[in-house]
Amino acid sequence: MNPDTRQHLRANVLMLIAAIIWGSAFVAQRLSLAEIGPFLFTGLRFLLGALVVLVTIVCVRREALAELSKREPGGARELLGAGALLGVVLSASISLQQIGLQYTRIANAGFISSLYVVIVPLLGVLFRHRTGVGTWLGATLAAVGMYFLSVNDHFAVLYGDWYQLAGALFISLQMMLVGRLAQRHDTLMLALVQFVTCGLVCLLIGLVIEPISFTVIARAAPTILYGGALSVGVAYTIQVVAQKYAAPSHAAVIFSMEGVFAALAGWLVLGETLSTRALFGCALMLAGLIVCQVMPAWRRGRKSLPSASSS
Repeated sequence: MNPDTRQHLRANVLMLIAAIIWGSAFVAQRLSLAEIGPFLFTGLRFLLGALVVLVTIVCVRREALAELSKREPGGARELLGAGALLGVVLSASISLQQIGLQYTRIANAGFISSLYVVIVPLLGVLFRHRTGVGTWLGATLAAVGMYFLSVNDHFAVLYGDWYQLAGALFISLQMMLVGRLAQRHDTLMLALVQFVTCGLVCLLIGLVIEPISFTVIARAAPTILYGGALSVGVAYTIQVVAQKYAAPSHAAVIFSMEGVFAALAGWLVLGETLSTRALFGCALMLAGLIVCQVMPAWRRGRKSLPSASSS
């Protein structure tokens, strides 16, 4: 196995670990609702995740801190502004996701949240980006799958699924903004400011509208630790490191497996089960997510192949 292949394989394994952490974190998010309000949980979770990212920067990429002292374009003011914007959008997305978990299944939350893989290229149409057949086919499969997953035999949609869909729209917007802003700033520094902003916004809202005490935080500590230190801090750092060496299409497909791991975690830990109809919906959604990423990449790969010379 050559070094490049080994590097790509290692990156894929790391991204799979991140997807497992993100998927299983839905269980921690659900369990936290019995102990602490959604805004306080999200605020504490992201501030803890920011602390993990800060430690990573200090230990591994200390030179990135120099961006805070720059006065020229791309320096501290732009970094703080970009990170704050991302943090506000992220706080809206995660808050909707956390509130919606009270009214839906973990599998639904995981799969619907993964729809950003389809929504991002569709939103690109608004900015006149070219959208291929693969994206439209993937979006159609995902939409039909969401119908079977969320709409029951009486044609009623689970209340929490609307929150999850709204959260997926916000996270898609956040990812599009990251695509623009990450070109000007160190990705870990941008993540640090983003997580701090998200944590502070949600914490301030929680302090105003939710009951808080040391006992409440202590009871919710295990879920905060898992959702913050692992899901936000460790998994995001893994993502940043792994994506340097992974093909974009591979990364998107692996990260879309988050929904599968969420469903498995919900079944293993909480005993949640899905009907045959819902499982069919999950399969269609997963197929849509994969088609949306693999088909355009495959078509690009075929176009880039050199044409065979006639002998």
